Amino acid sequence: MLGTKRKVRIETERLTLRPPIHGDYRAWSSLRHDSAAFLTPWEPTWANDHLTRKAFTNRVYWAQRSIANGSALPLFLVRREDQALVGGITLDNIRRGPAQAGTTGYWVGEPFARQGYMREALQAVAHHAFTTLNLSRLEAGCLPENTPSRRLLEQCGYKYEGVAQSYLQINGRWRNHVLYANLRNDRRGKTDVG
Repeated sequence: MLGTKRKVRIETERLTLRPPIHGDYRAWSSLRHDSAAFLTPWEPTWANDHLTRKAFTNRVYWAQRSIANGSALPLFLVRREDQALVGGITLDNIRRGPAQAGTTGYWVGEPFARQGYMREALQAVAHHAFTTLNLSRLEAGCLPENTPSRRLLEQCGYKYEGVAQSYLQINGRWRNHVLYANLRNDRRGKTDVG
């Protein structure tokens, strides 16, 4: 749970979702390196040291601090059958008070794409956010042309809410994003907009 020293671990049918640990470095750097062409069109430009051990160590410490202070829940997707690192999902920018909201972001390695792993993980994180963390709203954004990501969000209960102009720098350019939200008590019905 956020704000405690307990380890966060979410189990799905095929995956264990858990925070990154130092021992994940080789698997993470290899998967990111081998999936670079697949990932970079959808992500912020990687820093020159993105795949270094030092950068990964900083990522692990950030994950530990974020979980401890309740500001984010960064998790790796580990396939239980062989302990393969599949990708990552983060519930970030957790806001308490009247908002009770957070932002979901995710990536999957190219060898594991379109096999339902991220759908499994996103549904589990949403359930955890609504039931354990008592959040009311989960937000997500993706590039308008990222049809697989848009389909994933819609399959997981996120509904289209609009477009944010120049929302994030992706692959070196300011890009518009389509925005989605998943509400704990959603009464909006299915939307065909967007």
